[in-house]
Amino acid sequence: MPKRERVMRMSVELPLWRALTAYRVLTMLYAVGLFATTYDSYDRPGIAIAYFAVLCVWTLATLPRVQNATACTKRFLTADLLVALTGILLTPLVVSDQHIQESGPTLPSIWTAGSVLAFAIKGGWRWAAFASTPVAVANLIERGHPARDTVHNVILVWVASIAIGYVVEVARASERTLARALEIEAATRERERLARDIHDSVLQVLAMVQRRGAVIGGEAAELGRMAGEQEVALRTLVSRGLVPVSRVSRDTADGAVVLAVDEGDEEQGPVDLRTLLAPFATARVNLAEPGAPVLLAPDAARELAAAVGAALDNVREHAGERARAWILVEDEPDAVIVTVRDDGPGIEAGRLAQAEGEGRLGVAQSIRGRLRDLGGGAELVSTPGQGTEVELTVPKQQVKRGKAGTG
Repeated sequence: MPKRERVMRMSVELPLWRALTAYRVLTMLYAVGLFATTYDSYDRPGIAIAYFAVLCVWTLATLPRVQNATACTKRFLTADLLVALTGILLTPLVVSDQHIQESGPTLPSIWTAGSVLAFAIKGGWRWAAFASTPVAVANLIERGHPARDTVHNVILVWVASIAIGYVVEVARASERTLARALEIEAATRERERLARDIHDSVLQVLAMVQRRGAVIGGEAAELGRMAGEQEVALRTLVSRGLVPVSRVSRDTADGAVVLAVDEGDEEQGPVDLRTLLAPFATARVNLAEPGAPVLLAPDAARELAAAVGAALDNVREHAGERARAWILVEDEPDAVIVTVRDDGPGIEAGRLAQAEGEGRLGVAQSIRGRLRDLGGGAELVSTPGQGTEVELTVPKQQVKRGKAGTG
């Protein structure tokens, strides 16, 4: 089955860049509108008009530069800050003394905060503190003395930019942690899937070789002994070996990136579970199923059928070749339930926990692990001398997922 790579992108930083883009445009329009309404307070309006023309062209032309951290380079940030500082320092040259005494706005007004915020989003709180300092100095020079309102505005910009820079740093660290957690979860699920497949094939063969070799004797006994050693080693590797997948974001500006590999069957329609269970019916295995199709998503149907196969393997291994088994399929409104029952000797109390501790994962992984991955569950009831019953449940939402993937 072909596989498809899905990219899950997580970022709280991208909305900040989008907000900054809108902020720069809106504050540019605000600065121009403020100039138009206070035109009479300007002694040299021509210089102000020239500056606003440069400000508008610069703001609109550099919008792509504030789309993400990669495009927002240090050179751009420096030039952007110089535009803001130039506007602040030009203010005393173009306005009247009364405008300054009344604490009138500077030419760029609150547009300057956008330049400082770009530093904060790009580099965190240290960059924000660095950019806020020349802005504070320029405002004090423009006023000529440290007036209370000027100091208040300077401190406000300083604290706000540093706080936003700190939040960005925390968000980036959280994204990296979340991405790593998802990677470990994906690696764990893949290990469990491999463990189930190995148990259903390689480990079963090695166990059979070991038993048959011991019965035949001679060179076959030595071969059986070696197969037994390899079985133990492989079980240990499967039950304990977790190889973490190391994948990091290839573009930190776009947030943490996790690559997940999915089976490419989402484009198929639901599968009739009965067709997958039919091969299990033999002279000693009775299959009882509904007359209508039992539909599940392809991956859910395959995993459920594999879990049934694992349960029948356990019947043959522990109850003997002559044991009989019954498979009952129930199509409930909200779930599909498959029950596998045998007439074997049953399982002693505590035997399953002991087997799992020894690395024998037939029930833990091949049965319960499969159902857990599907959002379902497996219940095992066994009474010594009266056989074993395994009830496998898969929620019907798996059918909806399969239909959603049809093309």
